[in-house]
Amino acid sequence: MRRFLVLCATITLVASCGRGGGEEGGRLPAAPVGVTAEAGSATSVHVMWNAVGPGVEAYEVYRGTTKVKEVPGSAHMVDVTRLRPSTVYVFTVRARDADGRIGPSSGEVRATTPAAVTADGRAPTAPGHPKGRAIGSRAVQLSWSAASDDRDVTSYDIHQGGTKIHSVGGNQTAAVVTGLRPGTRYSFTVRARDAADNVSPASTAVRLTTAPAADSGGGTAPGRFRAVTRLADDGAYYLDLSWVPPRADGAVTEYQVHLDGRPATSLVFGGSPPSDRASYSFYVGRDAGVTHRVRIRARLPDGTWGGFSPERAVTTGGSGP
Repeated sequence: MRRFLVLCATITLVASCGRGGGEEGGRLPAAPVGVTAEAGSATSVHVMWNAVGPGVEAYEVYRGTTKVKEVPGSAHMVDVTRLRPSTVYVFTVRARDADGRIGPSSGEVRATTPAAVTADGRAPTAPGHPKGRAIGSRAVQLSWSAASDDRDVTSYDIHQGGTKIHSVGGNQTAAVVTGLRPGTRYSFTVRARDAADNVSPASTAVRLTTAPAADSGGGTAPGRFRAVTRLADDGAYYLDLSWVPPRADGAVTEYQVHLDGRPATSLVFGGSPPSDRASYSFYVGRDAGVTHRVRIRARLPDGTWGGFSPERAVTTGGSGP
């Protein structure tokens, strides 16, 4: 069974909850979640995390107990360089607010750099056949065919225009880019990198236009959303929800449930969040014959909310679609 933390909820399930920030009530920024680390070459590691949210001035990245990188609050990934080959490294991330207050450390993540390759001056070939599609107004999905190398491809770098915005492992030939602007035309290219830090030529460009702002963002919504009511042994009714997490590069750990048009509760999955099917159950009262409308959305790794799932109508004592 998956473990999760309910951020806030009330018996009547009508109270909205927000993320702990460094601005309200003097609270420190929350610890970043969804932290991952993957070797980009024999001397670099790509560290990525879920954005904490508004009020974060910067993120500090630590290798062991040593601070090695600092990025602005608008970023949630960084390359840590000048590392040693064939070495295990431990990374954590902390958020800092505008008043200089630093929140707690994220959980530790580990990455092992590959062995160094001597006298390797040959770069990989360019990734082939890149293509993509817009996912609503704020995200795109990219894919490409694998590059070849005389040794091995260690990672792929995704560029937006002339700026590197993301990296994925060498065994991955697809990526989801979020945090884009509605109704905007973008150009993306992909480059392959080997263990010796040789970088391939750029792939041909993929040009995509995100949907207008009025778009519902359905492409970033949880999929296959189901809702049914259940009568417990104590005579109380519960709403059982299940869904498939939206696709995104990075862990999707937080969800918000809306009941009857209002935020009802938020939850954060602890440990390893579900990647296939997630579920959650909460109390909705003791009266039979009451109809509720429910929908759910996910907070994406870049800190923004994705689109809502389709709304389901369920009646206590009955079942939803």
